[in-house]
Amino acid sequence: MEGYIRLKDIPGHFGIQKGDAVWIASDVKTLVYTCMENGDDTDLNILIDSIKDIITEEGTLMIPVFNWDFCKGIPFDVKKSPSRTGSLGKIALKRDDFIRTAHPIYSFAVWGKDAKKLAAMDNQSSFGADSPFSYCRDVNAKNVFIDVEPQHSFTFVHYVEQMKGVPYRYLKNFTAPYTDGDGNTTEKTYSMNVRCLDRDIFLTIYPFEKEFQEIGAAWHYEINGIHMETIEMGRVYDIIADDVVNHYSSRICTYKGQKEIWKG
Repeated sequence: MEGYIRLKDIPGHFGIQKGDAVWIASDVKTLVYTCMENGDDTDLNILIDSIKDIITEEGTLMIPVFNWDFCKGIPFDVKKSPSRTGSLGKIALKRDDFIRTAHPIYSFAVWGKDAKKLAAMDNQSSFGADSPFSYCRDVNAKNVFIDVEPQHSFTFVHYVEQMKGVPYRYLKNFTAPYTDGDGNTTEKTYSMNVRCLDRDIFLTIYPFEKEFQEIGAAWHYEINGIHMETIEMGRVYDIIADDVVNHYSSRICTYKGQKEIWKG
């Protein structure tokens, strides 16, 4: 137990402060197991509450509760559809102090100062300029990664792709029954910027770490042997956008025709 950091104290190492907007991306299996090994609490509500205590009600906490069932025509219910993105989101959805944002594919469980603002967003497109992703850019939200690599979990990159436009993705509409927070059900259409299958896209997503760190907008660390990282989303937007606009997303992915476009 020597040198062990208790669950309730872990958020104090995230680099978050009072008033911050914080997005938590996580795989908590190893975290919970480590708590068990050290006789610590394993209730992840403690982790959530500790984050809330740091950022206070002047801050905003966002936990992804994404669900892609709507893309298959399966009805979405703001209050009942489950999260497909990990245990922390499932826990947040059960709490009375969190509310859920409205998009049926990319929604968040949110708490704090801007929770109602986020929940009121009626963005038709997953990564549109009127979406929670744009909010994260505007307020320079801190994306905290707990035992997940940005390589696979830095969803913000797809927002940059849509804002700047890329030749390997296109907006695709999905329509299914949608039940809002008041229990009203209607058929609604939402869109997502999906891959062009004929481009043979291979994602690399995150070879930006050096540049992010050079401007002080990202840092990685270990807590109890678990890899964690924090990225300031607003500050890294321009670095990602430069790759999209000036280098045809060569550091985000590879795709058929990329070299020809580059030469052209």
